[in-house]
Amino acid sequence: MKVEIHKQDLIGPINTVQKAISGRTPLPILEGIYFKAENNQITLMGTDGEISIQTKVAAKVLEEGEIVLGSRLFGDIIRKLPSATIYLTLTEHNLNIRCQQSEFNIMGQPTQEFPQMPEIVDSVKIQLSRESLVDSLRSTSFAVSLDDLRMALTGVLFDCKPGKMSFVALDGYRMALNEMEIQSDAEIQAIVPARACTEIVRLLDESLDSILIELASNYIKIDLGSTIFVSKLINGEFFQYQGLVRNDHKINVKLKRQDFVQGLERANLLAKEERSNLVKLDISANEILIESHSDIGDVHELIPCSTEGDGLKIAFNSKYLLEGVKAIQEEEIICHFIDSVNPCIIESSEKSGYIYLVLPVRLAGQ
Repeated sequence: MKVEIHKQDLIGPINTVQKAISGRTPLPILEGIYFKAENNQITLMGTDGEISIQTKVAAKVLEEGEIVLGSRLFGDIIRKLPSATIYLTLTEHNLNIRCQQSEFNIMGQPTQEFPQMPEIVDSVKIQLSRESLVDSLRSTSFAVSLDDLRMALTGVLFDCKPGKMSFVALDGYRMALNEMEIQSDAEIQAIVPARACTEIVRLLDESLDSILIELASNYIKIDLGSTIFVSKLINGEFFQYQGLVRNDHKINVKLKRQDFVQGLERANLLAKEERSNLVKLDISANEILIESHSDIGDVHELIPCSTEGDGLKIAFNSKYLLEGVKAIQEEEIICHFIDSVNPCIIESSEKSGYIYLVLPVRLAGQ
């Protein structure tokens, strides 16, 4: 194999496929980058057995060939080389790397044992805007369960119905739900691992307008043209989330999102010192009193608001409450309450589609 390529053209594809590679794998071959040169094109691929990323880049290929190279070493070498043309020559399993006055020789592995990209068959195809997909994943994936005993809840549910797409994550204490209208008659449910959701967001360059998602029985695939992302799905039955959102609210509180975030962040400085991580809200007609107490002190914050209904005293895990409020991008939010023991629903007052539901913490005497 003989290849010529500029460093700046190679480093991006290496960074891309390294997102799929884990340093904690029982299979040494998965610590490597699959490298193939043919038809004036280089194909790179990385996988951890769950997530696979393949990308292609144009290059001057004088002789075809393929090899598996140690991901960390190969990537570090390319990053440290001067910004100039790199000359790659493969002899047996030895790769010679030359760039200006630098020269490396590194050993690779044969490609026979390296897994190929999973083949996606009988898939459902859905087209979404980049902005919609990124917003949906960012506003839900933080709410997945960390409990491996409830594996189905450790991912984000992609719930596709004719004309509507829902992204859902819940962990037993809170639920994040983002719904949107789509131009599709497809009907499928798929649970996408939280790590896969994170990597999808990292891959979606701002220059992209629309994204093609393919969902099959075992895989999700996202085709970005020169880059293909594939992840295994989580098997299992997702929680029947549809009945969790109630509409019989008795108290509706409208307030500025940023005021609430800043107040909760300050209260959280003390709340996180206690195991319960508790903040208390005392809601009245025109303001919310945020309180937190710990062995080392206490904090009191007053936030202006507009309340419909009676006053209410209620407590929450400060982390769960704060994450949900931060997930909303609009300036004004509405918090809906039934009482001090039923879930609170938080949504934007300006834009529909996103709902965050969080369970309160029962106080003594409730």
